Amino acid sequence: MKAYFIRLFQFDAYANQIILDAIIKAGEPEKAVQLMSHILAAQQIWLNRCKGLPQAVVELWIGPGTKAAEFGEKIKENHEAWIKCLGDFTDADFDKTIYYQNLRGDNWESKLVDILAHVINHGTHHRAQIGQQLKFNGAETLPNTDYIAYIRQINS
Repeated sequence: MKAYFIRLFQFDAYANQIILDAIIKAGEPEKAVQLMSHILAAQQIWLNRCKGLPQAVVELWIGPGTKAAEFGEKIKENHEAWIKCLGDFTDADFDKTIYYQNLRGDNWESKLVDILAHVINHGTHHRAQIGQQLKFNGAETLPNTDYIAYIRQINS
């Protein structure tokens, strides 16, 4: 299970970087930048929850004026932190329950394996929204951020 999630988080970092490159190429449309920032902030929040740390102090939704060029380093930092975290988990940890509060202060509990699946799916969902925003802003083509395209690429 560990190797599977490591591969998914490697894909996630790859997909985030290529969609970030497309955002920059398109002139950094505000909504696309906001969505990319949201992906990265949510990753930090969930990482802290999985590690049993206090709530990450990040802005989940940024206002105008943030530059997408700032996100490249954050993609790398988040990726390295997730890979290290995944590497520290034992096989039994994937079935353990994580207790946390959402940003409204409501208490929740979820299995680690479900949180990891959520983080990956959350990024995929918002990258699709970013693609839509890029199209609205005149992009003629979008990078292929499909998981299977990533697997084909690394296996070729």
